[in-house]
Amino acid sequence: MAVIAVYSVKGGVGKTTIAANLAWFSAAVSRRKTLLWDLDAAGGAGFLFGVEPRRSRSAQSIFAKDAAPADLIRHTAIDMLDLLPADESLRDLDGLLARIGKKKRLARLAEDLSTQYERIILDCPPVLSELSAQVIRAADVVIVPLPPSPLSARALDMVTQEIRTHAKAQPPILPVLSMLDLRRNLHRAARQANPGWPVIPQASAVEQCAVLQRAVGDFAPTSPAARAFGQLWTAIERRLAG
Repeated sequence: MAVIAVYSVKGGVGKTTIAANLAWFSAAVSRRKTLLWDLDAAGGAGFLFGVEPRRSRSAQSIFAKDAAPADLIRHTAIDMLDLLPADESLRDLDGLLARIGKKKRLARLAEDLSTQYERIILDCPPVLSELSAQVIRAADVVIVPLPPSPLSARALDMVTQEIRTHAKAQPPILPVLSMLDLRRNLHRAARQANPGWPVIPQASAVEQCAVLQRAVGDFAPTSPAARAFGQLWTAIERRLAG
């Protein structure tokens, strides 16, 4: 089992779309039993697959051990892919984690889930908090979406420092240039400066994910965007193998 965290301290970088599409590739292409775990109270990952959280239990309840993850996990329409949805109870998750004082609660929950899943993909909120520290302790690799912007280098530095601070065995970081539009000078310069980073293009197919509530590889498998997500998934598997 491996835990893949899609994390950035900056919002609006395509984090949820990347997490959802990676989960699709893990399940549909690699045929790995996969859990997409939404840790963002906005619940975007569930929306992208048309899955609503269960109303009988809050997403926070598994951290307090009032419920087991199995009580909240939902199947998706994709074979081999399940979803652990988010809801607004996660807004107070940092407070709960501080009160219970368990610095590896997320890692322990992921370890328990390892008997059922080969890949757990975390869609993380854009925060610097106890939750982000727990994500880093649980992760085997951290995917950092970075749109071509002067603020991106600062965001990457902040994630790197967060990992150094909170993880004894530091997981590898894989920066990803997201929403890249090579018609723009700044974007071309960012690509030239980081030629080895995976790229997710600014493309209508990526935007259609939220409209169709499906992964790009599902409805546009030959598109440049689908190829980009496939190449990113391959890069992640290579990092895990290494």
